[in-house]
Amino acid sequence: MTTANETPKTETATEKATHGFRRKMVGKVVKDKMNKTVVVEVPKFSRDALYGKYLQTRERYKAHDEANEYKVGDMVEIQEHRPISRDKRFIVVRLVKKFVEE
Repeated sequence: MTTANETPKTETATEKATHGFRRKMVGKVVKDKMNKTVVVEVPKFSRDALYGKYLQTRERYKAHDEANEYKVGDMVEIQEHRPISRDKRFIVVRLVKKFVEE
């Protein structure tokens, strides 16, 4: 029971918008042949335990692209999402850099 001095707690707009912790990654679109799906390659750097050298590994994720607007070479940001299909667990959030041919 609330007294006259206390106000009931309400959620702010940011608390409603966020849905737990969802990873965000930036990568390059390497395939766009599928309908409403792009394959995004995300580079990761890890340090070798023995030599201390940084090694680059690449991970590929299938991401949902509703409007088929992203093309090969574009840098995009992807975010974790509920499972959309058997392989798709990410959605494209925004375009970071458009690919420009010379």
